[in-house]
Amino acid sequence: MNVRLRDGLWAAGAFLVALVTLLAPLGRPVDWWLIVASAVWAAALVPISARRPRWAMLLTTPLHAVNNLLAIAPTSLVIFRSARSVRSQPQLWALVGVTAVLQAAFGALHAWRAGDSLEEYLLGTAFTVVFLLVFPAVAGALVGRRKPLTQVLMERNDYLEHARELTASTARSATRAHIASEMHDMLSHRLRQLTAHAGALELSAAQQAPELREQVELIRKTSTVAMEELREILGVLGTIEADEDAGTRADVERLVAASAAAGVSVHLDWSGADLADADARLRRAVHRVVREALTNVHKHAPSARTRVSVQVADRVHVEVVNGPSSEPRGGGTRRGLIGLEERVGLIGGTLSAGPGVSGFRVAADLPLHPVVQEETGAAGAVVEAPPPITAEILTVPRVIGSGCLGTLAVVPALGTVFVLLIVAIFSRAEMTRQEFDAFQVSVAHEEQITETHGFGVPSDHTGCFRYHARDVPGRDFELCFDRKGVLTTKRELAR
Repeated sequence: MNVRLRDGLWAAGAFLVALVTLLAPLGRPVDWWLIVASAVWAAALVPISARRPRWAMLLTTPLHAVNNLLAIAPTSLVIFRSARSVRSQPQLWALVGVTAVLQAAFGALHAWRAGDSLEEYLLGTAFTVVFLLVFPAVAGALVGRRKPLTQVLMERNDYLEHARELTASTARSATRAHIASEMHDMLSHRLRQLTAHAGALELSAAQQAPELREQVELIRKTSTVAMEELREILGVLGTIEADEDAGTRADVERLVAASAAAGVSVHLDWSGADLADADARLRRAVHRVVREALTNVHKHAPSARTRVSVQVADRVHVEVVNGPSSEPRGGGTRRGLIGLEERVGLIGGTLSAGPGVSGFRVAADLPLHPVVQEETGAAGAVVEAPPPITAEILTVPRVIGSGCLGTLAVVPALGTVFVLLIVAIFSRAEMTRQEFDAFQVSVAHEEQITETHGFGVPSDHTGCFRYHARDVPGRDFELCFDRKGVLTTKRELAR
């Protein structure tokens, strides 16, 4: 629920409860305007307690000088909210002490005006200080300490999550660097040796065994391709840079020209700007898509007409489509396409490959500006760290505990309001004629009458109260008292 709406509801409730005293005064009746003023005062303290907690706590004290118990009871909520917002414990208890002294002072003013005895004053002050001040302040202080603690736990959880992600990323980078170093030091050296020996063997075969020339040439070319592929793998692992022109228009034209020289009927459609200044990851992806697709054409449809299309706009669309072939199609493992799909996915692109209307189609949709780091898609990568656990989830026991404390803090106020409302609703200020006649002017005391018949409804005259005549329909009895509470006049009135 919205905080302002909740404060508004609490303020409206406090105001309406305090106004009940107009209809059923619980104590010596006072002027109506004073009851309304105390109701407005009690309602205004609710929103103030959230913004000015120290002032709200101190401003609860003037209500104890007014005979409006239903306006005093909601102040426990104000005390609870104020104590929850005061971070300094010494300052909080200093405020509680000052508030208790002011409550006692305003309570003494009320007791003097009402003519209460010292014992009644002390009991009333002890009740309000203990149940409507100290107890809500203790509960509010305990709940208030929960907020900074949970904030610290949230920050620590956030730090640990990011530290875990950073540690995993560092370990993954170190592992890749180690693997790349081993491959570069061992495999590349062996492949260079193999290429060198194959070149020497090709020269010897050309002179001594011409019939082996083609096989030896195949060995040399295969070792050269293997060396290039190793360099690409090392580039993926981040140890060497890719070829400067990989994926550019000139590079794709060379791939197409090489396929055409090998006997494939292929042509290139390039639209848009060149990719010479594009991200190296994007250029490598374009190069691999075209090369893998053309390699598959060589393997499975060498006699098919093939079209290579590259469109550069907000995104880069690469498409290689070959028509039907007269050669029977061999069964492939699709490992090359699977690896290609993973490479394209690393930079946030998508790849589709499958039979088309009259042949086979490989298409890739790539972002012009990749934002995903390549290493995030490698095996063993750590997924994005989840958001920090919120205070509500992190400290469920604390939330439950604070809710219980808040409930216990409000119980005295709610209990007091409930009891006072019951008394106000079910107590009827009435007496019989015989009881009315028994009261003697200048002898009967107000306290004696109120203990037996309750507080009457204020009459039009100051210090006068009306009681319903229980055994005389349509009649009321009016009793008037002086400042000392002694009966001065009494009379019978029509309703």
